[in-house]
Amino acid sequence: MKPTSSGMQLMEPVSPETLLPSSGLWLWWTGGIIAAITVIGLCIWLARRRGKIDPAALRRAAYQEAIADLDAVQTADPRDAAVRVSLVLRRYLSVAAADPALFETHEEFITRHDALAALKSEARIAACEHFTRLATLKYGPPRDDAEAGDIVRDSRQILETLHSGFAA
Repeated sequence: MKPTSSGMQLMEPVSPETLLPSSGLWLWWTGGIIAAITVIGLCIWLARRRGKIDPAALRRAAYQEAIADLDAVQTADPRDAAVRVSLVLRRYLSVAAADPALFETHEEFITRHDALAALKSEARIAACEHFTRLATLKYGPPRDDAEAGDIVRDSRQILETLHSGFAA
């Protein structure tokens, strides 16, 4: 018996690159140039915008916000009032003095040597004493001599001291 051949032959497969459309490199070069110009323009715009920040205007805005927040404190509980005004004062310091007081515990704040470096020494001392008093009200046992209205009033006076206590 003779073997029969079916006539099927194995052929090399077609290269996948021949199936891709030929677009050329000009499309990639154009996209790259547009992206580079966009990034450079964005960097220039951010640099100009960053340079226009006025520290005095930033402090005034933070002061106005702190005044409004202190006026909004309506509580009869001295501990709650101490917590709220402490947050308001620390938020003010974080914006106006670029101080990380908002993100620190009381112990970290009073032991940091460069705390409130932008303030005069009188304002710095008054702030530390006030924050110590607030910490005793927040974390200590309840006191009969503390009233929420007095805490808010004293905090507003400290805010005035801090706002006028920036070194020139």
